[in-house]
Amino acid sequence: MRLTRLAAALTAAVLGLSGCVGGDTAATGEATLRWAVTLPAHWDPVVSGSGAQFRILSLAYASLTEIDEQGKAAPGLAESWDYNGTGDKVTFHLRPGLTFSDGTPLDAAAVKAYLERAKTQQNSALFGDLTSIKSVTAQGDRDVVIALTQVDYQIPLLLGQRVAQITSPTAARDPAALDKSPVGAGPFVVSELVPGSHVYLKKNPKYWDAANIHLDRVELLPAPEAATIVSGLKTGVYDFANINANQVKEAEGAGLDVVFQPGFNASNISINVNKAPFTNPLVVDAVRYAVNRQEFVDKLTFGYGEPTDQPFPTKYLAYDKESAQRYPYDPARAKQLLAEAGYPPGQIKLDLVIAQTFATAAEVVQSQLAAVGITVTIRSDPNWEKPFFAKELTLSLYGTTGRESPVQTLTAHFGPNGPLNLSSPYQPEGFEEAISLARRTPLDSPDYEKNLQAATRAGLHSRALVFTYSQPNIFVKSPKLSDLLPIPGQIHWTGLRVSP
Repeated sequence: MRLTRLAAALTAAVLGLSGCVGGDTAATGEATLRWAVTLPAHWDPVVSGSGAQFRILSLAYASLTEIDEQGKAAPGLAESWDYNGTGDKVTFHLRPGLTFSDGTPLDAAAVKAYLERAKTQQNSALFGDLTSIKSVTAQGDRDVVIALTQVDYQIPLLLGQRVAQITSPTAARDPAALDKSPVGAGPFVVSELVPGSHVYLKKNPKYWDAANIHLDRVELLPAPEAATIVSGLKTGVYDFANINANQVKEAEGAGLDVVFQPGFNASNISINVNKAPFTNPLVVDAVRYAVNRQEFVDKLTFGYGEPTDQPFPTKYLAYDKESAQRYPYDPARAKQLLAEAGYPPGQIKLDLVIAQTFATAAEVVQSQLAAVGITVTIRSDPNWEKPFFAKELTLSLYGTTGRESPVQTLTAHFGPNGPLNLSSPYQPEGFEEAISLARRTPLDSPDYEKNLQAATRAGLHSRALVFTYSQPNIFVKSPKLSDLLPIPGQIHWTGLRVSP
């Protein structure tokens, strides 16, 4: 294992150094960004889903819409959109002359093909996000008419980078091949892809906003062990990378720029109320009172995050202040509830099934539940998501990067078919009505924020999730790389420059 990791780190370093020789701005005139990153397992956005890899895929794909610094829907491939009078149909108007990197026209028929594939492809990770879409019609070359199953004013937010990174219909005829090599209409085109080794991309002159793309080349290099990332940036092997909170001080001390990107992140303890002992609501409440959120912040974010008891950061418009501190940290109350439920200390024994990346958080959970008399055994499983999404686990941990659409975030956590709802098909009473009202509220309505928070409040009656902490996305970059736009949760490539 150690030899394998050492070899991988040396390979990355060699690739990075060769990039310095072949792609350096000063040496070749090309503006090159070298990003140390976990290479995507999937290059088809339909299969990749709305997880964090969409940031990498945004190099090769453009989305129907974008968001601005306030998180509001902004033009992307669609230069504008409008709803009908009843709010159950929305028409997106595409920019003229759009093409994919393989020469296929990016027209209304291509968008229709993508959305229909995302709804129907057997291995689609997006079908659950598109339940409001009844049908898609191409009206001429530039108008995409989407008929909805319900009034839903969230669609312009929904069809952004996480859900609607549009793929070439020509390439999508072979979805397996597309999943290994992207074909989109984004700011860059893959010029070389070696799985597990590197991905090189060059600027796409056909991109709709190519005039504002100032990087000629992007090199994706496999991220080394965390301990060597900072030194890799300091020596010029990399220009950009994700880092953990415990590396911030080291990066700042090395003279690098640390970027705290605003986001929608939130982590939780996932509970299956369909399995004992959580079929007893008193046991769920005991877990709620046993959780010390500040300990998660201190041990996992090193103070750069914040406690949250909801699927949003506390300053986000969907965060419901009325629901704050509904279950404050109170281990004595947790013990009392377990006694009332008929469980003496030590009787409840649970497996906490996680990915290795959640190891520290799992240890915090184990310690906090042990303090109230619940014994937890941590079981790390590299394939843990399969039983999680099949709703087979009793207890697990999860974290979400959030969604541009807050309604989508709420349904993902609390809805009966929500992928992050370990207790499916259970949903809290009143949630369906509250979330429907939030959907039916136009984004510019004075009632939007109020109705959205009411939906959050209804969702938080769910016994399936106990939220713990939120933290920003943390990146480190070379000072020669210009500032990133503070777009929540996303990386935008427009305007980004690398100086010699």
